[in-house]
Amino acid sequence: MRKICLTLPTNRACTAMIVALLQEAEYAARTFDVEVHVLILDSSGPATFAEHARAARTAPAAAGIVVHHLGEDDQREFLREVIDTAGAVKQDLLLDLMLPAAVSYGACTNRAFLIAAALGCASVHRRDSDSDYQVLGGEPVYPVHHELMSLGKRAADAADGVTGTDLAVEHADKPVVLVGSSFIGELSVDIGEMHDLDRDVYYDVVSLWAPQEWSEEQKRELVDESFRGAGHDPFTGDRADLTLVDPMRVDMCNVSFHGVHERVPLPPATDTIGSDYFLLHLVYDATLPGVVHNRNIVNFYTGERRTEAGFVAYQNRFVKFFLSMLYLNHVYGEMTAAGSALLDERHEVRVPRIAELVRESTRLDTAENVARLDALDRSYRKLGGKYAAFADTLVPRRGRLLDEARQDMEDFALLIESWAALVRASRSTRLGRLHA
Repeated sequence: MRKICLTLPTNRACTAMIVALLQEAEYAARTFDVEVHVLILDSSGPATFAEHARAARTAPAAAGIVVHHLGEDDQREFLREVIDTAGAVKQDLLLDLMLPAAVSYGACTNRAFLIAAALGCASVHRRDSDSDYQVLGGEPVYPVHHELMSLGKRAADAADGVTGTDLAVEHADKPVVLVGSSFIGELSVDIGEMHDLDRDVYYDVVSLWAPQEWSEEQKRELVDESFRGAGHDPFTGDRADLTLVDPMRVDMCNVSFHGVHERVPLPPATDTIGSDYFLLHLVYDATLPGVVHNRNIVNFYTGERRTEAGFVAYQNRFVKFFLSMLYLNHVYGEMTAAGSALLDERHEVRVPRIAELVRESTRLDTAENVARLDALDRSYRKLGGKYAAFADTLVPRRGRLLDEARQDMEDFALLIESWAALVRASRSTRLGRLHA
């Protein structure tokens, strides 16, 4: 029986989502011939962790469901064993990259990738704590349905499980390595207030994540599409397309991977939104098949974002996102140019080439990022109030922010180079032996 990992990383209270996730697991086990390992990676405080533990114990008493609720101590113990077994260099740094003290969207998903390997799971299916499922006719609409219809199959064999395809025949023998969808509801980035205050400033800020050489028209199109997901239209019926999946059509709260996540990890940058989207670009640029469907998840904002501390934390992550794009846009551009040459004869990613591109990006001139910080300073001061106050906090940190953005890519290159050994080592850890 195939094993899959349905994972939920969290650092906040999300009891309702845990219960809903367990129900999705029950649907998967009942509908498909799979054993579902529900993996809750929990970085929340003691009281919230205890609430989550109680929720995890409500898992349906059904065959084919195994629940793993791991706090940071358990995750750290697992990682120490993996890193030691792998014989990796810079072991303390690798542990910090895998389980940093600060928020890291990439690191939490990387931990899920390694634990899934330890559990013998063929695929990883990620959800988020600030999400919920749509409902049609009184029944939840679970993304795992489309994920298990296609994921891991040869593309030609997956055609029967979708409603349409535009995949060229040259890709028919490649595996489907990605199935995903997006979200409806609130913007994935908390900038709706900025849009309401000044649309020109909103454009100036959001366009900063585009490559510098893009035309104004290209930047305008990017801004119009950014962070909006699938809008607000509710689910009314299934659609699933076998294709080369445009990264703009998939969100990391509603995604699944097969194989490719064991070849290349996600950037482990801390306090940087969007740092977990790298594999979406790699899959697309390398011409690996995927399925994009319309079982969009509902995105909502937690109360913490509305606090002063929440605002400052989120804006810091937003700024670091823009600075990361100097490097990521370079890598994405090179991957796009390489196309299918990123794959070997077995349709697997040539990992050394990806690591090389990431390292190459760290030698870029930072003038573009200096200009980004200047533009952000101007824009935030135009907005005034808390935005101008936030701009004041950036001034003394400019040099450090520039250095951190470059160091994040150096760290990512190290992690890519270590990843194969870490995945192999995961399979022989305590978790791997327990579930063999």
